[in-house]
Amino acid sequence: MTSRILTCAAWPYANGPRHIGHVSGFAVPADVFARYQRMVGKDVLMVSGTDEHGTAIQVKADGEGLTARETADKYHRIIVEDLQGLGLSYDLYTRTTTLNHATVVQELFRALYDNGYVVAQRQLGAISPSTGRTLADRYIEGTCPICGYEGARGDQCDNCGNQLDPIDLINPHSRINGEVPEFIETEHFFLDLPALADALQAWLGTRTDWRPNVIRFSTEFAKDLKPRAVTRDLDWGVRIPIDGWQDADMKRIYVWFDAVTGYLSASVEWARRVGRPDAWKDWWTNEGAESYYFMGKDNITFHTVIWPGMLIGANGEGSRGGSPSSFGVLDLPTEIVSSEFLTMSGSKFSSSRNKVIYVRDFLAEFGPDALRYYIAVAGPENQDTDFTWDEFVRRVNFELANEWGNLVNRSISMAHKNVGAIPEAGELTAEDRALLDASTAAFATVGALLERARFKQGISEAMRVVSLANKYLSDQEPWKKKDDPARRDTILHVALQAVSDCNTLLTPFLPHAAQKVFEALGGTGVWAAQPQIVEVDEEGGPSYPVLMGDYAGEAARWHSVPILAGTPLAKPTPIFAKLDETLGQTGPSWAPVAEA
Repeated sequence: MTSRILTCAAWPYANGPRHIGHVSGFAVPADVFARYQRMVGKDVLMVSGTDEHGTAIQVKADGEGLTARETADKYHRIIVEDLQGLGLSYDLYTRTTTLNHATVVQELFRALYDNGYVVAQRQLGAISPSTGRTLADRYIEGTCPICGYEGARGDQCDNCGNQLDPIDLINPHSRINGEVPEFIETEHFFLDLPALADALQAWLGTRTDWRPNVIRFSTEFAKDLKPRAVTRDLDWGVRIPIDGWQDADMKRIYVWFDAVTGYLSASVEWARRVGRPDAWKDWWTNEGAESYYFMGKDNITFHTVIWPGMLIGANGEGSRGGSPSSFGVLDLPTEIVSSEFLTMSGSKFSSSRNKVIYVRDFLAEFGPDALRYYIAVAGPENQDTDFTWDEFVRRVNFELANEWGNLVNRSISMAHKNVGAIPEAGELTAEDRALLDASTAAFATVGALLERARFKQGISEAMRVVSLANKYLSDQEPWKKKDDPARRDTILHVALQAVSDCNTLLTPFLPHAAQKVFEALGGTGVWAAQPQIVEVDEEGGPSYPVLMGDYAGEAARWHSVPILAGTPLAKPTPIFAKLDETLGQTGPSWAPVAEA
């Protein structure tokens, strides 16, 4: 069994605050997975960062009267604060405007070029008539010439899965302002995917345990691979490290190439920041390590075909052969864990269309674990899921507050009132043993589900044990055992053991609440560690925030820990407050429910 787990969460754009649709795909699932893997004793490296290059940042900068760098700085800091507030346990969350990132991207580019998998050729490029800038493929929409889908993008059609070029689209137009792009001839470098196709298809054939939507999208996409541009005509991005190109003012490496390489560059940066410069290799050049990538479904093929193709080419393993890059032979992904879209009234969350609930607003009113719970139990793991305030209120009130919060509160309250500490257990009955057996067995059941990134099933199974514990308390009625204190104490001891077990089972999902429950049971120290915002710099340059954390010292482990009789218990405070039910019909003031 592998001891090292690389957890890679997709890189959010620095073009605005994150909304809950964003974090439902890349962020919360990745953190649940990483926290679980740490609890079972794996050596986890969780990395990501803010994607700060490309047209999206320039467009946002123009709209706000800022430079691209000022925009990246502004939103990187906001995003870091949002993700820290959610409790996402990154070993390093960084950014793509670092010197380290540029160096790693350029080295990978140069290796692909030297091995013959990056080649120069001329093409027709899309230009915005109003600004004179290149329009990125994803900022051009039109009708797919293959299936007729009207919302196809300039890089691919999400309906039929075929790879496209902007000029292929019928009635192409800019997503930014609706204008029809001009197409001019320009020279660029291309990733020669056809030269990598055989190796890619052979590798994809071994990926039989991925989610069905991921396998379907990837195998269809890989059937007809075309060379894909890896440079663009713009002045905001990583410079091209090839003679004759590196000083060109309007030539940069394409942002998608830049972003996917970020997983490697973030790992390299993390190793340097913790004082072990070669430590990243334990997760990247180690056959015993496994790597899991988390993102929304619109990023599937970049991670299942194009990024593996880049790694194969840089390793010198495509049809043209070649030599490994200076990084050595890099490992390909173990699994791509893709979520569907979290929607709002049937529409994809979109800040440009005013269909958005920002993470920071949500956290300010409801806290992080209510959102984490909703994403885990009702999120878009396997299909598009519509977020409604009514469903959110129902989940919080009936599941978090009534089921889990009430179990914690009443069991600890009774023990505090009657004993002042965790009571001693006397002789156990069949009912006592049945609950303890169920909570102990759940570690294997829930663990197997989380191992396979089945989060909805995992949290549902954990909550099933919570329901069993509530039923046990109701059936055993310890409040009626005043004349039999030994039996009362045994019931409360068994209930508190179940609370402790359920808290462990829920820790990857609800780390903030788990810390509170741990303390309410008399625990001291850090149960579930949280990420910290750290100000760093490079070579004395301006500082910027990153997320890092010391997770090795946390107490949480994935097994039942016997509670200790005699541990003092204080009067508990509610873990989850019930929400006003009218919120389900109105929504909060900052995200009201629209009238029909």
